[in-house]
Amino acid sequence: MRRTPLPALALPAACLLLLTACGTERQGAAASATPSTARDCGAGSPTAPGTPDGDEVVVIGTGTGPGADRARPCGTYAVTNRGTEPLTYTVTLGFQDADTGRGLTNVKDTVEAVAPGRTVRRTVTADDATAGVSSDAAGRVTLSVLTVRGVPAAEASSEGGACPPTGVRVYADEGDAAMGLRVVGLHLENCGTRPYRLKGHPRVEPLDEARERVDGVAVLEGGDAIASGTGADGPPEQLVLAPGERARAGLVWRNTVDSGTEGPVAAPYPRVWAKPGAAPVMVIPELDLGTTGKLGVGPWKKEQKR
Repeated sequence: MRRTPLPALALPAACLLLLTACGTERQGAAASATPSTARDCGAGSPTAPGTPDGDEVVVIGTGTGPGADRARPCGTYAVTNRGTEPLTYTVTLGFQDADTGRGLTNVKDTVEAVAPGRTVRRTVTADDATAGVSSDAAGRVTLSVLTVRGVPAAEASSEGGACPPTGVRVYADEGDAAMGLRVVGLHLENCGTRPYRLKGHPRVEPLDEARERVDGVAVLEGGDAIASGTGADGPPEQLVLAPGERARAGLVWRNTVDSGTEGPVAAPYPRVWAKPGAAPVMVIPELDLGTTGKLGVGPWKKEQKR
């Protein structure tokens, strides 16, 4: 059974913030890892490169960027696709106080459809979590790469943007965690022009950090196979989603780790098929299955209109 150690984040996942980022793409190797001032976001102190996944992602430097009422910490990094197919990357970075090492905030950036051999340079700016940082201190921050996730661009999930050619989009939410129990929602939206029929449970295949199937994990129908009261239970229903309507199915697991057993299982990339014959979509809920080796998958249920 392939087992992958869990990544360690500098700040809790709840601290992750969405941000605005822009980038440029160029042919060739990754931008230089030599510390340098990030001209993209203003003058400031450079940072050492962070490369948890080899040289796929490197930090170029940090500085200050414009905010609504004051300057905010910002940083520039580069991501290079070393693979053989286009990949969509989700990169989580952390800003820290350069003087104390205190974590300020984490940011998550999505870099879409990076072609093989291409490098994309991105600039990220910290959000309101750094409201207590003075303008002078904003220029004295470091930036580190916490996690890098890359999925085939053809299978990338998206909550918004252009409707995929399939006419549906599938994505995972941030989920809930309490006392070792994890519940993440899979959402399907009919963004096309025709009704979309669903029945039963989505097919889910847990994948490891190399996007290879994790052996030895039991994927069970119904969240009640793991815990009751999660909402991911009940009999499957025949659903017909009109354009604009949504459905939800729950993923339920425990990250319990028993002593004296093999190490915990990490499966960051579940591949999801909404129904038989559907195109697969890869989501990133970071399945930390502990040593339980079990994942419960609830049936599709129609969501109420927003």
